[in-house]
Amino acid sequence: MRAAPLRGGSAIVGVAESDLGTVAPGTSPLDLMAQAVTAALEDCGLSLAEVDGVFCAASQLRMPTLSLCEYMGLQPKYFDSSFIGGASFQSLAAHAALALEAGLCNVAVIAYGSTQRSARGSFTPQRDMNEYDAPYAPRLPVTGYAMAAARHMHLYGTTRSDLADIALAARGWAQLNPKAFDRRPLTREDVLAAPMVSSPLGVKDCCLVTDGGAAVVMVRADRAASLRKAPVYLLGTGEAQQHHSISQMPDLTVTGAAQSGAQAYAMAGLTAAEIDLVQVYDAFTITTLLFLEDLGFCPKGEGGRFVQDGGIAPGGRLAVNTSGGGLSYCHPGMFGLFTMVEATRQLRGEAGDRQVARHDTAIAHGNGGVLAGQATLILGTQSTL
Repeated sequence: MRAAPLRGGSAIVGVAESDLGTVAPGTSPLDLMAQAVTAALEDCGLSLAEVDGVFCAASQLRMPTLSLCEYMGLQPKYFDSSFIGGASFQSLAAHAALALEAGLCNVAVIAYGSTQRSARGSFTPQRDMNEYDAPYAPRLPVTGYAMAAARHMHLYGTTRSDLADIALAARGWAQLNPKAFDRRPLTREDVLAAPMVSSPLGVKDCCLVTDGGAAVVMVRADRAASLRKAPVYLLGTGEAQQHHSISQMPDLTVTGAAQSGAQAYAMAGLTAAEIDLVQVYDAFTITTLLFLEDLGFCPKGEGGRFVQDGGIAPGGRLAVNTSGGGLSYCHPGMFGLFTMVEATRQLRGEAGDRQVARHDTAIAHGNGGVLAGQATLILGTQSTL
């Protein structure tokens, strides 16, 4: 049997979001997942009856694949709800590629939905806290990310102003995205003067809290070319985990993205210099900085300087989080699937005012837990095969 997933052996052929922002009262996570799945199938011209692989992760549903399949009347041949937080969806895409290659399914759907904003005050995600950390009462996840930011500042001289550049870049992209939740003007002073949440991270260093869902449809490459939209091929995948509790992270400034990215680059046969656009999980400004370093776009410790003066904003040296990211576009609990949606739209040339000029290769990177699970996808157009 051939090695799987083969570089370019499967492709994303449909993507969609559900309603985003604040949804109507009574809307459930399953409603949003089903909205997104229906729209993603319409995007590629496939029918619900053709779906025989279902891949889900959710924070509000105990058994999301079973729930979604019942809701939509699906009886798939293969399903998977492996959960590693916000990195689940990149991991599930790799699993879907394996299942497609093995012939276990023919049309795979990856879906997510959350009403985290609407459920504020009544929804508390499960927290598996290390019993030795509990006496210190960390306010997770922000406490953990603040620790990473403080350590990076101590070691490398990174400043809050550098982190503000990341928030400003995200808002700049969001202002080009009509679906973005927060498109209001934002200044450096706004970011730096915002109330502190967990030092050194203020309110504007933290992601949005929204409702929303998304879905991606994948098929084998031999079928992809015959569908409605240009395929976006899976060129490389990688996964890594270093810890669960932030107190056990070996180095607060080096994430598992260094390993997951290296795996994905090796499979794709590409380097960071050959990537046109980057979608990373930006639950906090510090995550963007760490992932840019660990995925090879700048040396360790240079992230602050890399993002300065609009380095990752529209017109900057590298197109990063072109939807507006979790900081300004949407963040319904877990953001990983939305990086795949935006990367696909960019590679297809469908991003409207925020479309980047060079769009043959993209990274879509997911982060789960508190810098714990990392999963990287490298995606490309037909020209990259």
